[in-house]
Amino acid sequence: MRRIGPIFQTVIMSLVPFAGLALLGLATPAMAQPIANPVASFAGLDKITGRITRFDVYIDETVLFGALEITPRACYTRPSTEAQSVSAFLEVDQRSLTGVSKRIFSGWMFADSPALNAVDHAIYDVWLVECKVSTDVPAPDQR
Repeated sequence: MRRIGPIFQTVIMSLVPFAGLALLGLATPAMAQPIANPVASFAGLDKITGRITRFDVYIDETVLFGALEITPRACYTRPSTEAQSVSAFLEVDQRSLTGVSKRIFSGWMFADSPALNAVDHAIYDVWLVECKVSTDVPAPDQR
């Protein structure tokens, strides 16, 4: 039987813990990058009439829902191989009767937790429903 020299054996034995760490690194799942979508889909509630309206908005487009100007800046989903998580960054301004707008919300909204970061308004509620790749609504440059 052939024996490994003592120096070589010492080097190999010192590398064994690092090999175990490398295997642990391979065992943890890698988080994929979120997928950016061009359309955010929202639902809005008019608290006075009780009417819920669903509407799609392109990223960086501003739409008017009641007195609210809603502008999504990003809408992300996860790959189908991961647990679904839908989030959007949006800005909401309230338009006054004189036409002046005031920012009332700027932040992330999550479809699975609509109350986590909600638009705080006396008359209107708006929440994220989903992110989409396409919609029947014409793009802003096609109108």
